Amino acid sequence: MEAAAGVVTAVEASAAGEASEGATAMETSAAGEASEEATAMEASASAAAEAKGMEAKLYQIALWLKKMYGNQPIPRYKVNARTTDVLYELVKHKEAKDRDMALVAAELKHKAKEYEAQANYLRGILLESLHISAGSTSRKAFGSVNDLVRSTMTLGTKDTSLISLFCAISDMTSDLYATEAKNIEMQQELIKIGRNLTAALALEKRLQDDLTETEKLLEQEWFVLDWKSKDSKFLRKKSEELKYRIKAAKEQLLAAGLDRSLTHESLVILSEELTELQKEIVPLKEKLESYLGLPPNIYAATVKIEEAKRELGVLDAEFSKELDLLTFDLPGSSRFGFK
Repeated sequence: MEAAAGVVTAVEASAAGEASEGATAMETSAAGEASEEATAMEASASAAAEAKGMEAKLYQIALWLKKMYGNQPIPRYKVNARTTDVLYELVKHKEAKDRDMALVAAELKHKAKEYEAQANYLRGILLESLHISAGSTSRKAFGSVNDLVRSTMTLGTKDTSLISLFCAISDMTSDLYATEAKNIEMQQELIKIGRNLTAALALEKRLQDDLTETEKLLEQEWFVLDWKSKDSKFLRKKSEELKYRIKAAKEQLLAAGLDRSLTHESLVILSEELTELQKEIVPLKEKLESYLGLPPNIYAATVKIEEAKRELGVLDAEFSKELDLLTFDLPGSSRFGFK
C-alpha cells in the first residue's frame, strides 16, 4: 500500500511539473505574442503619424504652389519623401520671408505717416510764424531749401543750424585727413608687400630652377645606379657561374687523381710559408757571411797572420821610403826638422 501510495505521489508530482512547464511555456508564448502585437501597433501608429504628417505637408505645398502659379498650370513633379521635404522647407522659408517683408512694409508705412505728420506740423509753423507757404515761395528758395536738406542729410546732423553744419564739416574733414593718412600708410604697406612678393617670386623661381636641376641630377644618378645595379647583377651571376665551374673543375681533377697539394689554395699557402722562411733566413745569412772569411783551422790561421804581418812590413817600408823622399824634396829642410 505504501509503495502504491509513493507511486501515485510520484505520478502526481510529475503531472504537476508538466502542467507547470506547460503553463510557463504558454505564458512565455503569450507574452511574446503580446510584445509582437505591441511592436506592430507602435509601428502602425508611427506609420500612420508619418502618413498624416506627409498629407499635411502635401496640403500646404499644394496651397503654396496654387498661390505662386495662380491660374497657370502647376508643373508636374515626382512625389516622394525627399521632394516633399525639400518643397516643405521651401514653403516654410518663403512664408517666413513673406512675414518679414510684411513687417518691413508696415514699418515703412508707419514711418511715412510719421514723416507726413511732422511735415504738416512744420508747414503749419512756417505758415503761422513767417507766413510762408508753398505757393508764395520762389523756385530759387525751394532749391536752396532742398540743397540745405540734402546737405543736412548727407552730413547727418540733427538740425540745419550753422553750428551743427560746421561741426559736421569739421568732423568729416578730420575723417578725410585720417582716411588719407590711412591710405598713405596702406600704400606704403602695399609697396612693401609688392617688394616682398617680388622677392618671393624670385625665390620661387630660383627654387624651381634648383628643383629642376636636382631632378635632372637625380635622373642621371638613377640611370648610373641602374646601370651599376645591372652590371653588379651580371657580375654576381658571372661570379656564381665561375664558382660553379671552378668547383666542377676541381671535382673533375680530384676525380682524375690530382694531388691536393697542387691546388691553388695549397700553392698559395706554401708560397706564404716560403716567404716567411725567406724572411727568417736573411739574418742567418748575414751572420754566416761574417764567418766565411775565417780559415778552416789554426794552422791556416797562423799562416794567414804571418802573411798579414809580411804585408804590413812591406807597407811600412814603402811608407817610410815615400816619407823620406818627401822630406828630401822639401827646400831648406833637414832630416830631423826645419831651420
